[in-house]
Amino acid sequence: MRLQIQSVSKKYRGGVLALDDFQLELNNGVLGLLGPNGAGKTTLMNILATITKPTSGQVLWDGSDIRKRPDDLRRELGYLPQSFGIYPNLNAQEFLEYLAAIKGLPMRLAKQRIAALLEMVNLTHVRKRPLGGFSGGMKQRVGIAQALLNDPQLLIVDEPTAGLDPEERVRFRNLVADLSEDRVIILSTHIVSDVEATATKIALINQGRLLQAATPEEILQAIEGQVWQWTIPSEEFEAAKEKYLISSMVRQSDGMRLRIIDTEQPGPAAEKVTPRLEDAYLKANAGLNGASK
Repeated sequence: MRLQIQSVSKKYRGGVLALDDFQLELNNGVLGLLGPNGAGKTTLMNILATITKPTSGQVLWDGSDIRKRPDDLRRELGYLPQSFGIYPNLNAQEFLEYLAAIKGLPMRLAKQRIAALLEMVNLTHVRKRPLGGFSGGMKQRVGIAQALLNDPQLLIVDEPTAGLDPEERVRFRNLVADLSEDRVIILSTHIVSDVEATATKIALINQGRLLQAATPEEILQAIEGQVWQWTIPSEEFEAAKEKYLISSMVRQSDGMRLRIIDTEQPGPAAEKVTPRLEDAYLKANAGLNGASK
């Protein structure tokens, strides 16, 4: 499987540029699409899911232009949007059977597939309960199941762990890892830990632009030696905040313990620490926003 995003831009009415000359090529594995709210992630996924069309550029799925031949992709697509609607009076079993029929799955295959997916997302015991009585996390798990009904070769999930508790989040990460060997998975989120745990490739995006696309190891290597831990008196914190890019802070008895991203040692007592993906993400966004830190 091969997904090629070639110079894709999307401009909405009023001149709002949601995507700006976005280029990326993907093969099997998990792409973590990481960016703040309003970065263009959802617009990109709507284009990839053939819900909206780009203003310019093209997307190829195994060489086929999805704008000209959208059904070539739709047959192999699973999509979980950020806002996932349900029919509250249907139970989970009925809802998934309804969606399976829309997707054209034979009934016998659909029943087998639904049983396996309900087990996978830990909802078998409540499959006969109306969806209107489900918690937000349970509805999200139903959404994950419906995205997998047709065993898709391209799986797109937008904020999939929103509303999930820690145990459910770990289960979802493990599921993504198991599925990623023979399909393309695009996982969009602003939760850095979800990307860090699952992605084989990461795309950092902001203001509709692709800032960086690389493996997690390559992204971390790029800021090796630029992350510092430094404890300063509390009264010096405001001055440090103005001067440095700070990725975390902890108030403790001897002052403020800061995690600082900078090419130079911020102070004599500052010590280099191992970079994290969140550090690289913050640095990339600071550079785009013209921060002087």
